[in-house]
Order: sequence, then C-alpha cells, then structure tokens
Amino acid sequence: MTWEVLSMIGTIAFAISGAIVAMEEEYDILGIYILGIVTAFGGGAIRNLLIGVPVSALWEQGLFFQIALLSITAVMLFPNNLLKHWQRWGNFFDAIGLSAFAIQGALYATQMNHPLSAVIVAAVLTGSGGGIIRDLLARRNPLVLKSEIYAVWAILCGAAIGLGIAVSSAELYSLFVIITALRVLSYTYKWKLPVKRLGIR
Repeated sequence: MTWEVLSMIGTIAFAISGAIVAMEEEYDILGIYILGIVTAFGGGAIRNLLIGVPVSALWEQGLFFQIALLSITAVMLFPNNLLKHWQRWGNFFDAIGLSAFAIQGALYATQMNHPLSAVIVAAVLTGSGGGIIRDLLARRNPLVLKSEIYAVWAILCGAAIGLGIAVSSAELYSLFVIITALRVLSYTYKWKLPVKRLGIR
C-alpha cells in the first residue's frame, strides 16, 4: 500500500512539474502533455534499465498514466493568476516528487534483493531522473547538477531504506516527510554543495 500511495504522489507532483515548465517555455498543448509524462515516468524508465527490469514494465502502470494525464489537464485549466505563483509551489511539488520517487525506487531495488549501492542508485535515478530529462528537454541546466542540494537527499533516502532504518509504513511516511522538508529547506535557504572552479575564462 505504501508503494502505491508514494507512486501516486510522485506521479502527480512530477507530472504537474513537467507541465508547468512546458508552459513556461510556451510549448503547445501536445508538448505540455509530453513533457509532463516524461517527467513523471522518465526516472522510472532509467532505473528499470540499470537494475534489470524491462522498460516495458512501465506500460503496466495504466492507472498512473491516467493520473498523470488528469494532473496535467488540471494544471492547464488553472487560472493564470494561480500559475504566477509557480516558482514557490513548483519547487514544493518537485520536492514532493523527489521524496516520493526516491523512496519508491529504493523499495523497488530492495524487493529485488539488490545490494545497498544499487538501492541508492535506484533512489537517485527514480527521484531525480525525470527532472533531469525535463530540464534537458526544456533546454535548462538540470536542477540536480547545478543548484541547491537535491540528489543528496535521494542518496540519504536510499541509504535509510537499504540499511533497514526505514522499513514499516510509518517509518517510510516519516522518511517521506523528512526528505521533503530537507529539500524545501535547501532551496529556501539556498544550501549548496562546494563547487570546484577551474578559474579559466
């Protein structure tokens, strides 16, 4: 049950995130739907490739595709004055998607009895893969590679699940809240990892 709920939360959050970015870039209606779907399911597709699950398994998630399509449609029907607040709410939806999908990816890998390293990689790719694809398609610098701390929270999430720290439903939901809160704090207070500059112009 925890898996399905987190998958649903992540799907809604990232589908909305992708749709809003597409509208910011003035994509047409088809482009909005494509970017929303790619953002919601891109991370899972990359994860499946690397941990040995057929990518075609994504097509078995009919309900989640319907949820994503409904979420994108709802966003397009929002009044423009609400969408002006996207910068604040968009980051929040992205934080929710990161947390939910990182947990989902880690659970996926643990159920396949993969080692800790694979669990962490699955968490990072599922949590941030869709966002990376979204940003690349929108010709933006991927948030995960150059901005406030992002993928580190997915790594912590994967480690917590891989080490057996978060196992029960209550622990997983608590982890979801903690990771979401950490991501919100990181973009609110602009926490960043150290940057190595070459000093070459």
